[in-house]
Amino acid sequence: MQHYIEKILRARVYDVAVETPLDLAPILSKRLNNTVYIKREDLQSVFSFKLRGAYNKIVSLSDAEKQCGVITASAGNHAQGVALAANKLGIRAVVVMPRTTPAIKVQAVCSRGAETVLWGDSYDEAYEHAISLAELHKLTFVHPYDDPEVIAGQGTIGMEILRQHMGALHAVFVPVGGGGLIAGVAAYVKFVRPSVKIIGVEPEDSDCLNKALRAKRRVMLKQVGLFADGVAVKQIGKETFHLAQQYVDGVVTVSTDEICAAIKDIFDDTRSIAEPAGALGVAGLKKYAENNNLKSQCLIAIESGANINFDRLRHVAERAQMGEQRELLFAVSIPERAGSFLEFCSSLGQRNITEFNYRFFDSASAHVFVGVQTIDRRKDGETLIKELRNAGYPVTDMTGNELAVEHIRYMVGGHPPRLLDEHVYSFEFPERPGALLKFLSDLGGRWNISLFHYRNHGAAFGRVLMGLQVPKVDRKSFHEFLDALGFPYWEETSNPAYRFFAGGRKFES
Repeated sequence: MQHYIEKILRARVYDVAVETPLDLAPILSKRLNNTVYIKREDLQSVFSFKLRGAYNKIVSLSDAEKQCGVITASAGNHAQGVALAANKLGIRAVVVMPRTTPAIKVQAVCSRGAETVLWGDSYDEAYEHAISLAELHKLTFVHPYDDPEVIAGQGTIGMEILRQHMGALHAVFVPVGGGGLIAGVAAYVKFVRPSVKIIGVEPEDSDCLNKALRAKRRVMLKQVGLFADGVAVKQIGKETFHLAQQYVDGVVTVSTDEICAAIKDIFDDTRSIAEPAGALGVAGLKKYAENNNLKSQCLIAIESGANINFDRLRHVAERAQMGEQRELLFAVSIPERAGSFLEFCSSLGQRNITEFNYRFFDSASAHVFVGVQTIDRRKDGETLIKELRNAGYPVTDMTGNELAVEHIRYMVGGHPPRLLDEHVYSFEFPERPGALLKFLSDLGGRWNISLFHYRNHGAAFGRVLMGLQVPKVDRKSFHEFLDALGFPYWEETSNPAYRFFAGGRKFES
């Protein structure tokens, strides 16, 4: 620890970084019955904390290393930090970025004088290419997180927090990707105020630190969720894990909906818009406070960045209400006769309807997809569903059904006119030109596509729902084909949302 404290105290981050404010979040504080502060790293010149570690690493290089230049692999915030640092020091910088990187981020790196190389569809592919280029051109690789100088640069955030808040402090909540931020913050905070808890926050589908701490060794995730792309890392860093094992008190994992709700919370209190990874700290703080029934404590969350594509805001707004536990989604069957639609609407009473999709199904029944605003989703939802069932309506709760939330609510009424030998899958496609065409070309017309739904959320990867007619004799070769494609996929044929609103056979509740 002493080694890192000295490095943090000597870190030369303020050549490019500013000491960001620690802002009180009054609305969130009142709602949680705790005093909540937000550390505003979104206010850095690159809208992220990453310039601290990048500059501290690059400025520490020898003159010979600086003369040769630096290289890194990144899809976003670290890339901009390296570009800014190299520009400040007048040295060459090469940034390898996945081809899925949104144009706005590529342009931001180029505008700071760095050379960009687009390679692969993921960070891992870009990283491997960057390492080979570093060896070939004698460039120094600047790791996004697993480097002592980078860790020390990020650790200056912990130093600022304790200088800005000298009163009672229960916990600091830190977003976790590769672990550079939490390693540096934890090392400093635990040295100065060991009683303060350091809590890491990760997405449920990208929890490499959480799994590593449980296994007591670094683990490699098979795949990671891409909504919070700033922390989409398959394995925690070696050095960062060593520090986390010693100084991190725990990890909270949060869902996509909880992240979206946290983005809204930050906006309500600061009028700033955090990126998904940047809002992790607030999302984890809320969940930790609720799970541990905390009252009258001081809690600090690091808002780590605000590099979000404008196109993603639609998706965030749609999911925020779900994350706040204030919307109930359900499917219901009503008789297909005159007056039944009015009767059903009357049964909902004066509740605020957020969504209502209706489609004729057959002469006996109609299927309705409904969204209702609630104050307490668990309590209000149970009450409403019980009332509807007592009134004779078959109801299926769709609130936690990802397929329903992501796809089906936008394609209600998609029943085929007859039974199909259909198998339905969700895919993640890289958002780059030609990716979908390549998939369809690989498919080669072997199986008929019977259902297709896609929405662009402004992210590096898009979600596609696809139905294909696959005869029983082809099932084995079909699954071999899917495995060979290399795209993550999940079968959804038995999902009740699909069966209810898009399947080829009548749904049985």
